[in-house]
Amino acid sequence: MIEQLDAVLLARVQFAFTVSFHFIFPAFSIGLASYLMVLEGLWLKTGRGVYANLYRYWLKIFAIGFGMGVVSGVVLSYQFGTNWSVFSTKAGPIIGPLMGYEVMTAFFLEAGFLGVMLFGISKVGKGLHFFSTCMVAFGTFISAFWILSVNSWMQTPAGFEINADGQFVPGGSWWDIVFNPSFPYRLVHTVTAAYLTTAFAVGGVGAWHLLKDSTNVGARKMFSMAMWMAVIVTPFQIVAGDMHGLNTLEHQPIKVLAMEGDYDPSPEGAPLILFGLPDDEAAEVRYKVAIPKLGSLILKHDPNAPLPGLTDFPRDEWPPVAIVFWSFRIMVAIGFAMLALGVWSLIARRRKKLYTSKKLHRAAVIMGPAGFVAVIAGWITTEVGRQPFTVYGLLRTAESSSPLDAPAVAASLLAFIVVYTAVFGAGIYYLLRLMAQPPHRGETEPPNVPFHAAGITPASSIEAASLSKGDSHGKL
Repeated sequence: MIEQLDAVLLARVQFAFTVSFHFIFPAFSIGLASYLMVLEGLWLKTGRGVYANLYRYWLKIFAIGFGMGVVSGVVLSYQFGTNWSVFSTKAGPIIGPLMGYEVMTAFFLEAGFLGVMLFGISKVGKGLHFFSTCMVAFGTFISAFWILSVNSWMQTPAGFEINADGQFVPGGSWWDIVFNPSFPYRLVHTVTAAYLTTAFAVGGVGAWHLLKDSTNVGARKMFSMAMWMAVIVTPFQIVAGDMHGLNTLEHQPIKVLAMEGDYDPSPEGAPLILFGLPDDEAAEVRYKVAIPKLGSLILKHDPNAPLPGLTDFPRDEWPPVAIVFWSFRIMVAIGFAMLALGVWSLIARRRKKLYTSKKLHRAAVIMGPAGFVAVIAGWITTEVGRQPFTVYGLLRTAESSSPLDAPAVAASLLAFIVVYTAVFGAGIYYLLRLMAQPPHRGETEPPNVPFHAAGITPASSIEAASLSKGDSHGKL
């Protein structure tokens, strides 16, 4: 039976499984590192212990999530060599240096300061510790920068030449490769999604503890900060998504037509199909519910602008339309649900019910994991929509895989499923247990906070008492 399976399809499933698992951790780490930076900055500026306590609360969660993100990311690099060796050979001269830049900048930055951030809060001065937190947050952003540059180049390749061996090699300026046509839009859209993912996770945890104790200062603070993010950042993300869509229509029109379910051309303006069942064989969306002209209004900002259809392009260049169609709708629906929750919280805040509205808190708990679902749905839309190419329009997926037999790929896929379920399942369970613990109730700063910097560990309370006593007796 396994011999009858397609090795390329199994390799795609394996990569999709491992990268989907991996993607949720960087999305959380990028946002959480910045959140920790804000918390520590507010602590230093205001002196309020609630920020210091929240910092310590989320620092433990960040450490575990960051570690699982690194481990799951290393696996992806190996798969380039095992399952996608032809792609690695042909695109390596472009992809390799970009990945190397990530290691030399982001990883070195994070590795240099992560230890101080995690374990140095009672060992070094406040200023140095805050600087370490900022560097780790900056490192996560730099890491996203290079990874998204790689991914964007695969979507909209630029600045390359093809040598006699069929390899993609730099064709002039690396700036054209790094800042390829879709990169700025993808970077903004993805990083903003990471911030929103963290905000709703933090808001969900805060709401959970407010349901148990609405007077908890820490829960109030984290919920309030998360809802401000929902109100302010979600509209920005919707606008960024619209601009990203316009860019995709320009450079990857087939992907956008699959997202919209537009099989037939619309010379007088395309409708917006809200729901339906795409059927590639019949080249139509069955049982569709559509709004006339709205598709052209969104994609062209003109309700009468003509749009091509999938049937205008070769059939063997279509992605699996149903997957792209529905993953896109899931992502968009979650985005507007985030906006609705943010507006709801703003109304509750004005009515002074932000911390007492049980309905709002229950909705926030439900929306807590929504960001993770949205980033996975967005990733599926982007990557499945790129099919059947690994390098869009130039290198097909079927021509990129290693010459492996289906049983070998199936065996490694099964091993990944078993190991990931056990290891990451345990890690996620422990994360949820940490989140289930309530934050510190009061404003008291955590113990063992140093009084001054320069790497000098402060004297313990016993030593301080002895020194004080000795001083009072003139025995220094």
